[in-house]
Amino acid sequence: MKISYNWLKQFIKIDLKSEETAAILTDLGLEVEIVEKYQSIPGGLEGIVVGHVLSCEKHPDADRLKITKVDLGDGTPVQIVCGASNVDAGQKVPVATIGTKLFDKDGVVFEIKKGKIRGQESHGMICAEDELGLGTSHDGIMVLDEKLKPGTPCAKVFNIENDEVFEIGLTPNRADAMSHYGVARDLRASFLQKNPNIELISPSVSTFRIDKRTLKIDVDVKDSKLAPRYCGVTISGITVKKSPEWLQNRLKAIGLTPKNNIVDVTNYILHDLGQPLHAFDASKVNGKIIVKTATAGAKFTTLDDVERTLHEEDLMICDEKGPLCIAGVFGGKNSGVTETTNAIFLESAYFNPVSVRKSAKRHGLNTDASFRFERGIDPSITEFALKRAALLIKEIAGGEITSDIVDIYPKKIEDFAVFLSFDKTAKLIGQELPKETIKKILASLDIKINSISDAGLGLTIPSYRVDVQREVDVIEEILRVYGYNNIQFTKKINATVANSPRTEDYKVQNIVSSQLNSFGFHEMMANSLTTIDYIALSDDLKEEFTVSMLNPLSNDLAVMRQSMLFSGLEAVSYNINRRKGDLKLFEFGKTYHKLPSGYDEPKHLTLFVTGNSNAESWANQQKPSDFFLFKSYVLALLNRLGLQKTKNIPTENDVFGEGIAIAYGNDTLVEFGTIKKSILKHFDIKQEVFYADFNWNLVLKLIGGKIKFTDIPKYPEVRRDLALLVDTNVSFDSLYAIARQSEKSLLKDINLFDVYEGKNLPEGKKSYALSFVLQDNSKTLTDEQIDKILNKLQKNFENELGASLR
Repeated sequence: MKISYNWLKQFIKIDLKSEETAAILTDLGLEVEIVEKYQSIPGGLEGIVVGHVLSCEKHPDADRLKITKVDLGDGTPVQIVCGASNVDAGQKVPVATIGTKLFDKDGVVFEIKKGKIRGQESHGMICAEDELGLGTSHDGIMVLDEKLKPGTPCAKVFNIENDEVFEIGLTPNRADAMSHYGVARDLRASFLQKNPNIELISPSVSTFRIDKRTLKIDVDVKDSKLAPRYCGVTISGITVKKSPEWLQNRLKAIGLTPKNNIVDVTNYILHDLGQPLHAFDASKVNGKIIVKTATAGAKFTTLDDVERTLHEEDLMICDEKGPLCIAGVFGGKNSGVTETTNAIFLESAYFNPVSVRKSAKRHGLNTDASFRFERGIDPSITEFALKRAALLIKEIAGGEITSDIVDIYPKKIEDFAVFLSFDKTAKLIGQELPKETIKKILASLDIKINSISDAGLGLTIPSYRVDVQREVDVIEEILRVYGYNNIQFTKKINATVANSPRTEDYKVQNIVSSQLNSFGFHEMMANSLTTIDYIALSDDLKEEFTVSMLNPLSNDLAVMRQSMLFSGLEAVSYNINRRKGDLKLFEFGKTYHKLPSGYDEPKHLTLFVTGNSNAESWANQQKPSDFFLFKSYVLALLNRLGLQKTKNIPTENDVFGEGIAIAYGNDTLVEFGTIKKSILKHFDIKQEVFYADFNWNLVLKLIGGKIKFTDIPKYPEVRRDLALLVDTNVSFDSLYAIARQSEKSLLKDINLFDVYEGKNLPEGKKSYALSFVLQDNSKTLTDEQIDKILNKLQKNFENELGASLR
């Protein structure tokens, strides 16, 4: 947001340097990012003086050039070669002296230097108006008032506007400061702490009068929730033309291009008081003004000549034939002010911020008006701003006010009531401020004190401070005006040691993160906001469970995520598109679900692996990541957390092409596998992606058990191997479960170390080579015991699975 220093001084009389004012504004929370100089004429006509042409003769070697003698007021006339046809002796003309810098139409600087033109010396340049930036004409040199004295700086002759402009990085909550008046109001609050005589100068509208009642336009507000206040008045007999220089300079200083006097006044009031206005050509209003929501699918052409399809929630300003304007956002092409307009209906309103924001985002429009409406303007100045604009229009465009002011305000927007505790103020600030200082600051912020007690103050917050509705907000206001830099702090360092259990969430996350880092994983963080389009990619996601934003930034960030998969795939796709195809990523985060019983926010840990498992090297051949490598990462995490009494179960999640789940009891602990190609195609991913989703809340619940310690076994373990011929549909899990059931005490470990399918095996068969580790913690096992266990295992394999020794 740009603020003109000259404009600001209309509201508050200060004589500080711009750097000092910028520092104060920054301390107040209105961070000044840069201060730029502005001149209504580029260069400020510096070096341009009034010259008196003493003589003018034809150039001896050029038909179109003339040699002049010009008095510049210093007693020594100079010779200037001029090509203008209208230059003549006796004229007073603008002269660019040696060293002067001029700007061409593209803003390129060129310097006037002493030179020779066709053999004749030239010590300056007699200028046309376009060469000085005073106009567009290049028909000849400018001829000035003959009463001017030679040597008079032209900057004084043409009243050049010199200004300084603050570029303020305005935070979205400071809707009250989106105008010069609002910034001046904040400055006054700061200055009042030291100078109680400083005043905020409000523009007067005491001269507002109704001249005639000859053009009445009725207003019918159909939806007072979306348009809580609506004001309007008609002005007739106006002349649409260029604005006066002062108004043009004000707008140009803050980066606006003047249009005509009517539009310029509405823009001026918007940046002056923060109240957006809109002027309708009264001759194009059919019947009365109707404020209502649009008909879904209706077409409407805006001022930028774009035809837009209206939504049923768009609030429109209409007449009896159709829409004229998208309320608070953009005007219509067919009702705007033109050069032929001689009467207007001037609108000043307060529209629902959420409604305006939705319409602006829906149509991809971001105007100065919508910027203010959607953040919340001051509903109390709606009529005042209308009167101020009407008086300005009469001043610069002529005309008469030809109707009473329409002010439809069925339910007044009340100020906010807040109780401020002195104790809480001291705790949050970290220092106890004198009560009188607190009262003084509150008064400077237009916050009324209704009641005073030993405990605190009963306050009324003005309605224009939409960001101050809680006690903590009031304390923040006190602190920023008092000055963050004025808060004392102790030189003593205090430290607090908190005793938290080892199963605290952040501690477990650190353990897991370290483990994953050692595997080559990188942690990522994705936005919890996403698009509703992803729901169509999985049957497990339901639209009725979606948590939607009331005021989304865009359609791509309209809902809270129900799954962490798609935001992760966005990151995978982004990296692959930048030639980073070997990825190992993990994320801790939440998903969000709207259930009949309320809202649910379960926490997850997700893993993503794609591409090669190792970096390219002369010593190691690259190998693609596969399912079993990915499974080892998952199992390693569970082992690290002590979650070993688990079982494999089929996964019912339809995002997996192939996958399994690991359960603890009846609860699913983690699901993992390869993502379906149809989902990968949506993200333009052409390589295999492995994905795991841990139920982190269940993980934290299960790791809370006590740690058990056992002695290192004193007696040796024994390994025996069996090569079994089994049906191809028999899984290792089946063999594992039978072995565990067959021998529960002495069988310590079971491992599958070879799988063979192919030649020399019966059709429908495969070979599994299993190793069994046996150990007795009380004595050394005998061959007889070992053989007995192996025979039992073999027999059970044969009986239950039809397995045979190979």
